Amino acid sequence: MPRRTRNFFAKLTHYFARFFDRSIRIGAVSTKPEGTTKVPPAPPLTVTAPAINTPLTKAMPHSADPTSLHQVSPATSIQQYNDSQPTISSNQASTMKIQPPPADTPFSRNLSSSSLSYSQSQSQGILNHARDFTINNAHFTNHNTQFNISPPGSGLDKLLDRSMPDAFFNSAARYPPPKCHVGTREEYIAQITDWALGKSDHEKLVLWMHGPFGVGKSAIAQSSAEKLKECKKLLATLFLSRSNALRNDPLCIIASIVYQIATQCGAFADIIDILLRKDPSLTSKSLATQFEELLVIPLSKIDIMQEGLDGQMVIIDGLDECRGVSEQREIIKIIATSAQNRTTPFRWFITSRPEDPIIRTMNSPTVSPAIYRIELPVSREVDHEILLHLTDEFRKIREENGLGETWPSEDTLALLVERADGLWIYVSTIIRFLNDDNSFGPEHQLRLVLESTPRILIEDGLSNPLADMDLLYMLIMQQVPLNIRAMLQRILLMASTGGYGVCSIANALRLSTEQFRRCCAPLQSVMRLENSERALDEMRLHFYHASFFDFLTDPKRSRDFCVHGSYLTHFRAELLEWLHAVYSRTQDPSDFIFPSGTILPENLTAIDHHRHVLDLFWELCSVASHPIDVPTAASISQLPFRKIFSLLPVNVHPLECLVISHKDVPIMRNNLPTAFRDKIVQVTKCPTPGCTRTGDVVILSEGENKVITLTDNDRDRFYWENNQNPPSGTCPCGVTLIALHLKDKSTRNDLSTH
Repeated sequence: MPRRTRNFFAKLTHYFARFFDRSIRIGAVSTKPEGTTKVPPAPPLTVTAPAINTPLTKAMPHSADPTSLHQVSPATSIQQYNDSQPTISSNQASTMKIQPPPADTPFSRNLSSSSLSYSQSQSQGILNHARDFTINNAHFTNHNTQFNISPPGSGLDKLLDRSMPDAFFNSAARYPPPKCHVGTREEYIAQITDWALGKSDHEKLVLWMHGPFGVGKSAIAQSSAEKLKECKKLLATLFLSRSNALRNDPLCIIASIVYQIATQCGAFADIIDILLRKDPSLTSKSLATQFEELLVIPLSKIDIMQEGLDGQMVIIDGLDECRGVSEQREIIKIIATSAQNRTTPFRWFITSRPEDPIIRTMNSPTVSPAIYRIELPVSREVDHEILLHLTDEFRKIREENGLGETWPSEDTLALLVERADGLWIYVSTIIRFLNDDNSFGPEHQLRLVLESTPRILIEDGLSNPLADMDLLYMLIMQQVPLNIRAMLQRILLMASTGGYGVCSIANALRLSTEQFRRCCAPLQSVMRLENSERALDEMRLHFYHASFFDFLTDPKRSRDFCVHGSYLTHFRAELLEWLHAVYSRTQDPSDFIFPSGTILPENLTAIDHHRHVLDLFWELCSVASHPIDVPTAASISQLPFRKIFSLLPVNVHPLECLVISHKDVPIMRNNLPTAFRDKIVQVTKCPTPGCTRTGDVVILSEGENKVITLTDNDRDRFYWENNQNPPSGTCPCGVTLIALHLKDKSTRNDLSTH
């Protein structure tokens, strides 16, 4: 056997050994042309066959023709391709001999219906008497299981790039995920799983579980997902988080669902792979278009029953934490319409807070008939379950810390149950607070909790129902050392916008890797710094619950720790003063002159720090419903925008380019006093005579400071980049039109990390 062919079969052995669990013997022999010496057969290769429903990723197309979207037969075992992918050739005639497994194994039944031969004596075997053959992109099928050698740059790679893997139910980014303690919430989990398995009287295909913050919606969704996974009824999951830009992008929701389906259904994956090779922009189209072209149409081309997709569950947890109210409502309408028209064969499980826009959409005449509802209220009826959870967790703490059996007392447990007031988030936060590594130990932490006096706020004659939760968050913030508290508030303010990753935050605030770690350490009760032992560009902030940001952004609840209100106003003014000082001193982008006291950490350049501060200032001016005061607006109007852009880099690499979504522009404009809006920012058609541009441009400032920003027609945003003195052949207004393939504002997570 030629060396290249032998290497190919060795590679097949490696992959089969990873995924197969039933023994098969494959012997590969070479047949000699007439008149040549017989080559002895290679020794048999031992591989294993998969369980029928084992999901594998990255299925290859059944045709090299991207327009051929035929129904995929699960019996197909080897396909031959003639595209430009790398090939493995033989200059000698060769055959493949496959010794069958016992007749009663699933894999043997599948092979018997395929075009493979079991014996060298069968004249119609697919490789019998073959000469000078080539195998491209070998593809093996076992019912719903696909085994493929997928070349780099496949359509599924593009799909993964537009997905949110951090939001999957078994993602490492969510580990350990919130889930129900053993013996708790069993009634709700049973209600959901029975509906998913078709064992309940409710026949509607969309289940909406709603309830206020802290009642355990995500924990129930996670526990239900794990149960359904065991039953082989779980197809796709998304656990959204408003505080994490890698888990809140509405334009990535459909792609994330499609990707997870593709990893479990090879026939579906083949079609998606072909579609995205032909048109990679499909994942950037509107939600309705993505749903139709990446879900509805591909599903119509495969046998749903045969592929085992009928009645499979798709879970979307925390829809209210997805960016954009209009996008939330559109997702609901798309799913409800599909369920009513049966254009997808799935059951959809959605959880959310009962936010008014979501309630109105769910109650609308076009959506309501498709919805089965479960309300998850704040209720003291769960006190016995909360006590069970606390008892088990305190037992673990005692064992790990060598504490006495009488700690804590029964009265203490009863008091904590009382303070929880039916909120599971209070219980989980208490446990993390007691386990804080940066404390004097669990006994000291518990004493702090017990000695704190609940602060009952009276608003409109009613007591604050979140008083105990607020008290706990206040206590956590009070434990932050004074020397880092101000910096930590800035980190939390940037994180609350949902548009910044760790590296961008550190670059804007001039923090080294170690400084960032130390700032975050006191908040282990409410957040986790993932990959904290690595470099900044690999770290991620994970907040356990959105209620912490609700607390931080409400001045009535968080008082001096609030990151909005007066704190936001003062921070804007501070950044603006710094920018004016830089522009008054700096003339050359190669020599930025910062105000005294500006010390940059190692590996942060002056030009990068300036761009991140500029971007941060714009972002803070674009916080919705937080008007800009007249003195700040007047100061913004005096910024030398033409000079600002001349100090920015030219032709920045796309992954390093800071972008502003056009959605933020009207927010920033509306935050300005009316008299200053046209003086600072406008969205309009290009005013330059002769400009052939059809889309809108963003114009900053007026008069001699006016700048028409570098924009991207297709992606609807503009860039902090020097577009003065553009090269010849560009738009007459000086705007260079470029097509970059970046995620929207969420890209800012990693813009500075490459």
